[in-house]
Amino acid sequence: MAAEPPTYDLTLLLDPEATDEARAKVLADVERIIGRDGEIVNDQDWGLRTMAYEIKHKPDAQYRLLQFHGGTDTLRELDRTLHIADGLVRYRIIKLKPGTPPLPTAAEPVDVPVA
Repeated sequence: MAAEPPTYDLTLLLDPEATDEARAKVLADVERIIGRDGEIVNDQDWGLRTMAYEIKHKPDAQYRLLQFHGGTDTLRELDRTLHIADGLVRYRIIKLKPGTPPLPTAAEPVDVPVA
């Protein structure tokens, strides 16, 4: 039995001042690259949020999280493409440990403990 491919989190901080076409191109490029060797298992748009500190003199960014399966070629291509992409403030790719629970969907309520 083949081992399940690793799952990665790709967090994108899209520039809200960039054109809609530039942001759409970044997302289309990411989907195309992942679609070659892997698959996107979760895609969440977290909307416009204020960042903890300014990056490139920008206080806000549009957050997007994609969880995907892919190989090392996919990771290299994503890193190369996102490093030079217009319309992107920052990105981060993190490999998830096996057994990490899935993210709750936007429709599911999240229990927050009250202190």
